[in-house]
Amino acid sequence: MNNDFPRIVTLLRKERGLSQKQAALELGVSQALLSHYEKGIRECGLDFVIKIADYYQVSCDYLLGRSLDRSGYTPSVTDTTAAASSADHPKAKSEVRQTTALTAMNKKLILNSLQIIFDILEEIDSKGLTSEVSSYLMISIYKMLRSLYSLNQKNPQAMFSVVPEYYAGISSALQNIVEASIHGLSVGKAPSGVHNLEGGTAPYLSPEVISKNHPEAAPSLYNLIRDTEDKMKRLL
Repeated sequence: MNNDFPRIVTLLRKERGLSQKQAALELGVSQALLSHYEKGIRECGLDFVIKIADYYQVSCDYLLGRSLDRSGYTPSVTDTTAAASSADHPKAKSEVRQTTALTAMNKKLILNSLQIIFDILEEIDSKGLTSEVSSYLMISIYKMLRSLYSLNQKNPQAMFSVVPEYYAGISSALQNIVEASIHGLSVGKAPSGVHNLEGGTAPYLSPEVISKNHPEAAPSLYNLIRDTEDKMKRLL
């Protein structure tokens, strides 16, 4: 099995408000055995994986941590290759470059995830929070654009007013300040000039809620989360 299975099985049981004893009874195993599965002490067989997937109405891929979407759907390169190779695509009449499908797939993941973020902001309806989150994202785009722009040293720097020697550090510092402001809003300690969120304004979010409200974009968000956390875990 893997490290994700015990954690996910435990979370699913707690989401339903079930005791370990009750879940074990309904799954047809002893409480001790279910406890061992949830703690990762013992590995279950494929039959039990299928049984518990049916019980919690999720996919086996979700149980095994292969997909953050409970249905198990994962956007693939083939989902975006057709669009990237369509007749109106600038590369369609020439050989498709090896990065075309990868670029299209990552673009889809990012744009769909951004759509969910801005939909949530619209639901919260806070000018301060929307401004801060937008600033954070715009700084990220600015930093990446300058990094790409700087790959060719012959590119004219007149496009930017902050000199190359300082932009990286200053933009990162500004982004950290904006992130601190966002955290301050979340705990009712907004920075000067920004109104705190009113009680109860922030919506309840869960994988089920996100999938229901954003059925087409949610798989992209889940895969973005998974990819990012995989990279983070390598640093731990």
